[in-house]
Amino acid sequence: MFIRTERSLKEFMQFYPIVSTLVIIHLALWILIHFLQLPFGIQLYQWGAGNNFFITMGEYWRLITPIFLHVDLMHTLFNSFALVLFGPALEQMLGKFKFIFAYLGAGIIGNLGSYLFGPEFYTHVGASGAIYGIFGIYIFMVAFRKHLIDTGNSQIITTIFIIGLVMTFIQPNINIYGHIFGFIGGFILASVVLINAKPYSPWRNQRFRDDSEIQFDPNRWNKKRFPKKFKKNFLWIIIAVLVLLGLLSRLGIFY
Repeated sequence: MFIRTERSLKEFMQFYPIVSTLVIIHLALWILIHFLQLPFGIQLYQWGAGNNFFITMGEYWRLITPIFLHVDLMHTLFNSFALVLFGPALEQMLGKFKFIFAYLGAGIIGNLGSYLFGPEFYTHVGASGAIYGIFGIYIFMVAFRKHLIDTGNSQIITTIFIIGLVMTFIQPNINIYGHIFGFIGGFILASVVLINAKPYSPWRNQRFRDDSEIQFDPNRWNKKRFPKKFKKNFLWIIIAVLVLLGLLSRLGIFY
């Protein structure tokens, strides 16, 4: 589920259009706001950031817009990396509309938790609440829909979730409310969006491939396959990457 088998970026975008669109939005907004630092981009950031005081004053769109905004490049890449890693399997299992509903729903619930329990002038941005909502759906599978996720992937997602939860409380400048309530939102929504869901299968993507592009390679069977050792240690590689990114985020990123 969490090992990418797509042969190109174009193929990834074809198989998972929602995840791809979300990542493009993340990067486009970062370029507009932080890289180019255009007046319009800065104004957009100020208009869209979550702020409890302004929400109280009636600016309810701030429960949605923070999902797409980030503090800087590292923050953008961290959340985009998590989305690319864990989002595709769920997009295939749920379908486009259910995935959008679950992702935005969990993000809104995370922002609502930040509003209800955060300080009066609390300000926050980031897709973390929505991403933790994805974790919530997976953990719901592990607990109540075991036929949708195998043992190996259950161990991977559970381990990474626990690490993420621990880092939520030990790292500075973390939106704890967004993480916790985003996870709760995803866990609650899972009972609805997982109705009629099918287990993830990389073979299901084959129907989108253009067979005219496939050519016979007489040496195809002599090529080295994906190293078994790498597959066996995939969990530890992912953990190492997350820990590294977590350490880098201590430079002052506000999740």
